[in-house]
Amino acid sequence: MLTVLIGLIAALAFGAADFAGGMGAKRLHAVAVTGVVALVGLIVLASVSLLAGDTWSVQSALWGGLSGLAGLGAIGLLYACLARGPMSVLSPTTAVLSALVPMTWGALTGDALSAYVYPALALALVAAVLVGFIPDQRAIRPTATALMMAVGSGLLIGLFYIFIDIAPAESGITPLVANRAIQSALVVVVILALVRRKGFRSLIKPDTQWVMSWRRLWSLVILGGVLDVTANILILTGFRLGDMTIVAVLTALYPAGTILLAALVLRERIQPIQWVGLALALIASMLLAQ
Repeated sequence: MLTVLIGLIAALAFGAADFAGGMGAKRLHAVAVTGVVALVGLIVLASVSLLAGDTWSVQSALWGGLSGLAGLGAIGLLYACLARGPMSVLSPTTAVLSALVPMTWGALTGDALSAYVYPALALALVAAVLVGFIPDQRAIRPTATALMMAVGSGLLIGLFYIFIDIAPAESGITPLVANRAIQSALVVVVILALVRRKGFRSLIKPDTQWVMSWRRLWSLVILGGVLDVTANILILTGFRLGDMTIVAVLTALYPAGTILLAALVLRERIQPIQWVGLALALIASMLLAQ
């Protein structure tokens, strides 16, 4: 029950972080938003790790660093493929693969799950597809390049889960600190290169219809960083308390948090097929909690 609850809260936190980051990207370059989120996460994680007295090791730094590279690659491919569209196909593809990779890894490494768990996991995967589905009458078939990007993003997210799970349990959250340190360093390099080529103005988008003060904008982006790192800590905790497969599959429901916030804040309409996905997610969660 605790593992299921952690997985669901992590999914909602990821979805809320994506919503906050997406809102911030209306006025800031996506790279700038990613950089702020990464740096905020590094500060929070390093502070928590220091207060907890976590012990560093070569293994925790190695697997944490690899997870950081996988996570950054996943984000880059995800943004790139969604920009090409259609989101209604590419987003669910990424979500499902991000869950299938750790499921496969768990099966290969001998994870013993109860017989009733597998139908519940299958139901959760269907829910992830429906929740992430964004109906669009103008949608066309994705190009081979966009589809490969979505597949690559999903695979890398799955590897992120595996690398974090492999890290020594006694290392505390040091793998996540290494993860975010790698990401922060790489994103800062990209930002500096962009500023050098096009100047600081390249990090700011022209005025849009969305009116927001700079103070509120930065608060929102920083909140996104806190939510993102919270989700990562929850995932690591869920892996160590329960089963990686269950937590990873439930985390794939992260679009639910985004669409719920979009409905509440932006008054966006939740599509009927997404309501079906939310209902199936609830049923799957109850089955997994048994």
